[in-house]
Amino acid sequence: MTQPSAAPLSILFVDDDELSRVHFERAIDGAWPLHLARSADEAMAILARHHAEIAVLVSDFRMPTDDGASLLGEAAKRYPHIVGILVTAYADKDMLLQTVNSGNVFRVLEKPLRVSAIRGVVREALSRHGEREAHQQRLLAMNETLAFLAHELNTPLATIALSAGNVQNNVADLGAPSGPAGTQSGTQAALQAETQANIAQAATLMLNNAQYCMSLISSFWDTLNRSSSTASLAPEAGRDATATRLVEALLDSWPFSASQRDWISVDLKSDFVVHSMPNCVVLVLSSLLANALRALARTAEPALRIEIVGGAAPQIRVHDNGTGIPPEVQARLLRDPVTTHAQDGGHGMGMIFCNRVMRSLRGSLKIDSTWGEGTTVTMCFGDTPAAVAADDAALTEPRQSSANVRRESPNPVTTTK
Repeated sequence: MTQPSAAPLSILFVDDDELSRVHFERAIDGAWPLHLARSADEAMAILARHHAEIAVLVSDFRMPTDDGASLLGEAAKRYPHIVGILVTAYADKDMLLQTVNSGNVFRVLEKPLRVSAIRGVVREALSRHGEREAHQQRLLAMNETLAFLAHELNTPLATIALSAGNVQNNVADLGAPSGPAGTQSGTQAALQAETQANIAQAATLMLNNAQYCMSLISSFWDTLNRSSSTASLAPEAGRDATATRLVEALLDSWPFSASQRDWISVDLKSDFVVHSMPNCVVLVLSSLLANALRALARTAEPALRIEIVGGAAPQIRVHDNGTGIPPEVQARLLRDPVTTHAQDGGHGMGMIFCNRVMRSLRGSLKIDSTWGEGTTVTMCFGDTPAAVAADDAALTEPRQSSANVRRESPNPVTTTK
């Protein structure tokens, strides 16, 4: 059994002077992983390989081929999560002001470097790195959630627009009220004509408003895609969002009660990078974790295992040995708002939302449960289009009536209307 762990944050120190590199390494004294470089080119090569783990870049100002300020500026463009520190032996106030005002430098250290100063500034820089990562994650979470909502709203709006257009055409085809002489009074004919006109006007309003909303979503989507292509939101801008990091972050922040955390184990078979909307993936994980904890509330020996499996078709599996799900409810969980936890505040929309998120990632959600024994929910990433099409086909199967979802169980089953 392997617990997930992210690579520790490291420091990159750049100086062409060997004695300075040795002094800095001794000052760090193994407190943090350290990379050493003799030039700006060597530093950029190290950043290209290890930028996901490097949090602080410390560079000497004067170097033979390039100056430290230029190096920090280039690093800031490519890897904005990294905090820059400039080291100089020259008290050039104009240079220092220009460098600091550029926003690429967090602190300036003067030579000769003191051990206490080095460690203190590195700690401050690591704290600033944490703030940047948290801010970045908030931006990503907001962008991803808005993008998902835009994606989900577009389809019903298109359906409304199509239906409104059909109503317009049908009303137009009806034409003026007609019938055998004497079968319809003038008042009735006028009333029918007025009704048809009102229906046509309502259909026009529906169509115009739906098209307006669709144009807003399209504009928003284009803006979001453009902003996502900038360096600040590019995947290489920060540490890779691996499955282990997402699971670790969720478990570290979850408000467990009593001994709930002791129920959970993490089985890391092999890790993988979550390339699309990692914050939405965390939302799905949160929902699955909440469901599993509820299912275990009345279990004598509760156990919850999160399994991470990389490879060609990566998966995250959430296993629990709770009460399980009745077969007829399991068949409907991904398409109907049904819940076995109404008394605990469940409303039946969580699994539908989770399934929507996974499908938007070209993946899928699978539920396997044995009544009275437990449940396994699998988040499948990178499924083939055929697999997603099969999942979509399953969602369109004839629905059971709510009357069929009544059986004796530890938890009542509720259909949300």
